[in-house]
Amino acid sequence: MGEICKSCGLPSELCVCEEIAREQQDINIYVVKRRYGKMVTIVEGIDANDIDIDDLARKLKTRCASGGTVKGDTIELQGDHKKKVQKALEELGFKGRIRD
Repeated sequence: MGEICKSCGLPSELCVCEEIAREQQDINIYVVKRRYGKMVTIVEGIDANDIDIDDLARKLKTRCASGGTVKGDTIELQGDHKKKVQKALEELGFKGRIRD
């Protein structure tokens, strides 16, 4: 028998806590101009207590083929990748909103 989820009490195979946490996130995606005219895509609004933000950042960096970092509860990706990030987040079960 597998492990039991501490939040809902169901076996880990049946647990939907992370799915629910993904659906409840209000994620904003926008681009800012940094030093020397470089564009940076910012993904914010992720609750790091419910979601593994480092793993999510790794997946987004791979999908966008760019570098990036995690600063607090935000993910910063090098370059303008708003559309790619929104599509990747939707495929992972999040609801990302592009902000201008």
